[in-house]
Amino acid sequence: MTDERGNLVWISAAKPGRSSEITTARHNRITAHLREAGLGALADLGFAGLDDDPDDPVIVTGRRATRGHPLTAAKKQANQLVSRERAANEHGFADLKNWRILTKVRINARHATMLLRALLVLTNAEITR
Repeated sequence: MTDERGNLVWISAAKPGRSSEITTARHNRITAHLREAGLGALADLGFAGLDDDPDDPVIVTGRRATRGHPLTAAKKQANQLVSRERAANEHGFADLKNWRILTKVRINARHATMLLRALLVLTNAEITR
């Protein structure tokens, strides 16, 4: 997770590559934690359907077009707004991905979690410098 300026704030524990992002978010109870903290989040289309309360959503995603139902102009514009606001988030993760070791990680998830959290600290220290 990043803040509104794209600074990395939190990284979940590493999971095996076969785990999808939405499954990991459900396992970590992201929506419940956001509700408790009174926060909201923007997410990509991979997280559509994660929020279990459509009347009071804490996670906002774009809309998907289906074969028989193309997006309306208003829904396309809403998708553009979500994408524009998510750009800062993508920059935050790009900062983390600058560490080359992440392209070659083939270790136990517990060790990968320690590595990721150490890189999070180093990334934040480098950016604030």
